[in-house]
Amino acid sequence: MLHFFRALPLRIFGLTLLTGALPAFAQPVSEGLVPSFKDYPVAAVMASLLVLIVVLMTLYGIRHFMFTMNRLTGVQRHPYIDIAVARWPMITVFIAAHNEEKVIAGCIEALLNTDYPADRLKIIPVNDRSKDATGAIIDSYVARYPARISPFHRVDGKAGKSAALKDALHFAEGDIAIIFDADYVPGRGLLKQLIAPFFDPEVGAVMGRVVPVNSGTNLLTRMLDLERSAGYQVDQQARMNLNLLPQYGGTVGGVRLSAVEAVGGWHDDTLAEDTDITFRLMFNGWKTVYTNRSECYEEVPEDWSVRIKQVTRWAKGHNQVMARYWWQFASSPYLTFGQRVDGLLLLFVFVIPLVMLVGWFLALGLYFLNAGSLLSQVIPIFALMIYGTLGNFAAFFEIVVAVLIDGNRRRLRLLPFNMLGFLVSLFAISGAVWSLILDRVLKRDMVWDKTIRYRGTSEVSK
Repeated sequence: MLHFFRALPLRIFGLTLLTGALPAFAQPVSEGLVPSFKDYPVAAVMASLLVLIVVLMTLYGIRHFMFTMNRLTGVQRHPYIDIAVARWPMITVFIAAHNEEKVIAGCIEALLNTDYPADRLKIIPVNDRSKDATGAIIDSYVARYPARISPFHRVDGKAGKSAALKDALHFAEGDIAIIFDADYVPGRGLLKQLIAPFFDPEVGAVMGRVVPVNSGTNLLTRMLDLERSAGYQVDQQARMNLNLLPQYGGTVGGVRLSAVEAVGGWHDDTLAEDTDITFRLMFNGWKTVYTNRSECYEEVPEDWSVRIKQVTRWAKGHNQVMARYWWQFASSPYLTFGQRVDGLLLLFVFVIPLVMLVGWFLALGLYFLNAGSLLSQVIPIFALMIYGTLGNFAAFFEIVVAVLIDGNRRRLRLLPFNMLGFLVSLFAISGAVWSLILDRVLKRDMVWDKTIRYRGTSEVSK
């Protein structure tokens, strides 16, 4: 699935530490990095936890810096991009659709116009209990292209995209399934680019690059465009360059069905089926591939309420996967040490916002306890580490590099506004962590919040 996601908050964090320490420098100074539990037991525990949080955030900062420098100066790996002529295998393309009358026609039209051999391509729109005109629009295309489109109208079963796809996969032809969300518009040559890596028998999943199509709508969409650019142009490509673990994102990509079966099949009990299958493939020895030049276009949320629901769903689904598989991943014999570290940092990425909030409260608590002298010996180290640590999500300098690579410098003027997006995501993700805990305790059912679409309603072709 978590995917894919600034510097100023941690600088504020560092400033909080500094200002919290200044009023109390006259107090006795404890020996060593860890304060004396005997003299200040409560403050000592708080300061010790704060040290651990700063070290963790520093680790994420090093990770972002390494990815950014690799993207700037390293060798860029695109190992399958030159495959243009081949004996293309039979594939099935699934379009996940629930109440998608505004966008479903655009996706179907794009797939009908692809340059992939028509006799090797089966298109299955997955109409999951839609209550709008989605089913009628799909059927209108089936009437015109009966040999190319085989609809799957799902009227019951478990809610959610993962459950719908699990049911639909039974109708796949061939060993490769390509998946698109209904709002995506694939280019004419995209399918061949996504299929090419599967000629490598060790590849279990492939992911292309996602580019917002409505980035110019408002401030939010422009900010999300910056975030997407950093996540794919820097993070994903750097993982590919370094032979680490690019993530399959659930759309604009595909999976090898025999590999999915080999690792336990498609799971429908998670909100992040993409993250779930990514990590099960990885720790069982299958490779994932990212193709940065294989671009596809999506709609990003245009309203903050929709964005918050989307981030909350991502966080809950990602943390479900983290809780299930972190140890299997850490102990997998198929992964190198670097791959384990990178994968674990990715697994825990949607816990870090809550950790950051705890760090802020700890810093404020030390201030009000007038316990700054406990940290006086390590404040310079903290300040240096925090100033250079850009934390979770797409770090600010990753955004800068990604935008420069994309050749659109004017977008950098929006960079300070990403602080707003960071704070919204910070609290949304922290709330999602607590919600997931309550779901476990209260045994509540999983709820799938659909992302609203904004395009004009497609007309049913006569």
